[in-house]
Amino acid sequence: MSESIFSPAWRAQPLGRRGFLRVSAASAATAALIGATGCSTQTPTPVATDPYALSLSTGDAGLVQYAYLLAMAQATLYQKVVDAPPSDLAAAERAIFADLRDHEVVHREVFKYQLDPTASTVIVPADLAFSLKSFTLTTRAGVLAAAQQLEDLATAAYPVLLTLLTTTSGTLLRDLLLKTSSVHARHAATVRDLLSPGSFANDDVVENTGALAGQIRTKTPTEVNTALAPFFAPYVISIANLAVPV
Repeated sequence: MSESIFSPAWRAQPLGRRGFLRVSAASAATAALIGATGCSTQTPTPVATDPYALSLSTGDAGLVQYAYLLAMAQATLYQKVVDAPPSDLAAAERAIFADLRDHEVVHREVFKYQLDPTASTVIVPADLAFSLKSFTLTTRAGVLAAAQQLEDLATAAYPVLLTLLTTTSGTLLRDLLLKTSSVHARHAATVRDLLSPGSFANDDVVENTGALAGQIRTKTPTEVNTALAPFFAPYVISIANLAVPV
């Protein structure tokens, strides 16, 4: 097991007389070639690895990592609201956010278990965190706006995520992601209704024309990753290994 989800020895053999002569001849030819070309004997400077570059895995494992990061972002937001709710957030609304927090913590931990049932792997770097700096969490309006942004993003992400599962995926994983997708849709409806009653099917989240009119507007992993990138800085998360639709 590798230490993180995101990143032949020589064998001594005796030489016979013929082998020794062949090796000697090859060594002499190599030395002559180096001398003729003026090749430098200096040790090349090693290329430093970017400590903030994280790449999702290929296949279904990468999709679970993708879902894990979404759950991590939402759980971070809701935990902050529960710990320090704005004064104008009603008691009933605080209870709703406590439920949202509990759901997202469950999602995060279930995906973490899917990635490493033995808990022996470092799922993310210790200092990887979802930043809340761009949100205004001191007012009810600010809290609801932040929740709406993340819930709408997750709701739009899952329909595409589900289509990327491989045909060999276990039924359990597919069912898990389907149920999580349904929960996110209910979360989004609840938050939008608190902010503006009846706004869940507004034209900013559903298709307005064509064969998909009235259905949820979806987002590809590329679009979701772009939207989340500022919140995970300085880490840069690459989804190049995912089978992202064109």
